[in-house]
Amino acid sequence: MIHSLPVRLPFVAILSLSLLACSPQQKAPAPDPVALLQLVPPADPGKYERIVDMRNWHNPYLVVRTDGVALLDPADSAEVLLKPDEVLPALARLPASAWPYGRVVAVSESGLRGSEQDAVAIRRNKGIVGGILESAHVAIDWVPSA
Repeated sequence: MIHSLPVRLPFVAILSLSLLACSPQQKAPAPDPVALLQLVPPADPGKYERIVDMRNWHNPYLVVRTDGVALLDPADSAEVLLKPDEVLPALARLPASAWPYGRVVAVSESGLRGSEQDAVAIRRNKGIVGGILESAHVAIDWVPSA
């Protein structure tokens, strides 16, 4: 039994080191959404300023709501509800094909307001989102709410 102890010790040490080497390493930090969005060309108003029917809008479209901000997904007519601080990362994850007019998003307010408190929440979220987008040099095409 005493002879087997020295043989097991190197085995245990090698096993421990190999497990450490296979353990999950620290993930690289996520790319900065502002830096990623700067890769999108600047907005080209000539490509979108005459759009009247927003069904013809092909860039990202946001709807400011009382409970956050909805990013409209035209592929399946779905809304992805985001917190205001999640807007830039969500926009940065969009493919280059989502930006045919350059770095501009359409933004409207939800037309559904049940109370003055709802109106205040929408104004607050609109101000936050507007500030976030402007600080990231993303142009905003404010669309009247329906």
